[in-house]
Amino acid sequence: MTDTVSRAIAAAVAEFEAENDNWAPAVAAVEELAPDDRVLLICHVNPDGDALGSMLGFGLGLRQLGVRNLQATFPGEFEVPAPFAAMPGLDLLVPAHEAHADPDLVVVFDVAAESRMGALADRLERATTSVVLDHHATNTGFGDVRLVNPRAAATSVVVEELLDQLDVELDADIAECLYIALATDTGSFRFDMTTPQVHEMAARLIETGIRPGEISRRIFDSRPFEAMKLFADVLSRAEMEPEAAGGHGMVWTYATLEDLDRHAQRPYVLDALIDPVRCVAEVDVSVVIKQVAPTEWAVSLRSKGAVDVSAVAIALHGGGHRLAAGFTGYGTPAEVIATVRQELSKHLVS
Repeated sequence: MTDTVSRAIAAAVAEFEAENDNWAPAVAAVEELAPDDRVLLICHVNPDGDALGSMLGFGLGLRQLGVRNLQATFPGEFEVPAPFAAMPGLDLLVPAHEAHADPDLVVVFDVAAESRMGALADRLERATTSVVLDHHATNTGFGDVRLVNPRAAATSVVVEELLDQLDVELDADIAECLYIALATDTGSFRFDMTTPQVHEMAARLIETGIRPGEISRRIFDSRPFEAMKLFADVLSRAEMEPEAAGGHGMVWTYATLEDLDRHAQRPYVLDALIDPVRCVAEVDVSVVIKQVAPTEWAVSLRSKGAVDVSAVAIALHGGGHRLAAGFTGYGTPAEVIATVRQELSKHLVS
């Protein structure tokens, strides 16, 4: 890990520990709401399980507290990925263009930088108060009240703590949202951030009566037949470069809009494609490049530990975690992977 990134992460941890009194203003921001105050919950573009689950779980908690004028939203195309279509609290969602223009309180979830909020970023200035709940060490420090814990395995860990401080009863609907959030960001409890505290939180959620087996099948183990065929096409063009990343190796592939059209699939199905790619035994780094426009690509990076891919992503104007990160690339797939290849050897973990 580079000295710069190490210092940034250490600073983020120190800031969270020094600002533990931020729990009090976060609690006050909710407790001081009038019954009809406008509350807007926002997560990042193309929401994953942690972003959506954390936001909706918190929204259900606010509803339990009697907050009435409550909306949840995210920037970009208003589409909930099929694996999350049965998540409790979806009735809170509104398209971005229908979201409160001048909310009394904005709460932001799993967003490391304002750019990930798209056109909704203006709500930070328009709101009377803004609270940011996150776990990215690369968080840029926006918002009035920041609860950013880079040691948390998921944003849902921070959300559960805040709900507890608000004396919200953890019911099955809230628990299902937070369990989905926790399970997705820990890779079904397989990633390095899966601490004893993560399992203790999962136990608290399961005690409400949710069914983890059924949830996991819905979230991780169910996809359309044509999505499987799409995966086969994309995986067939994967390339392995053993010499990359200082000899630790890289495997990469790319998916185009034409691939999606050919198999009549939505872009979110590609989110799971990184999993079979990162399983390649011979390499440390895995990369999936997904087309979003003619020369624009969403790039997912994973490492088994030899490379700090958050540092790679930051260098390429993205962000994330040490073992999982991403950025937006431009050009052709070959040009995008060239920028990744150039950065990998600069960010080896010592």
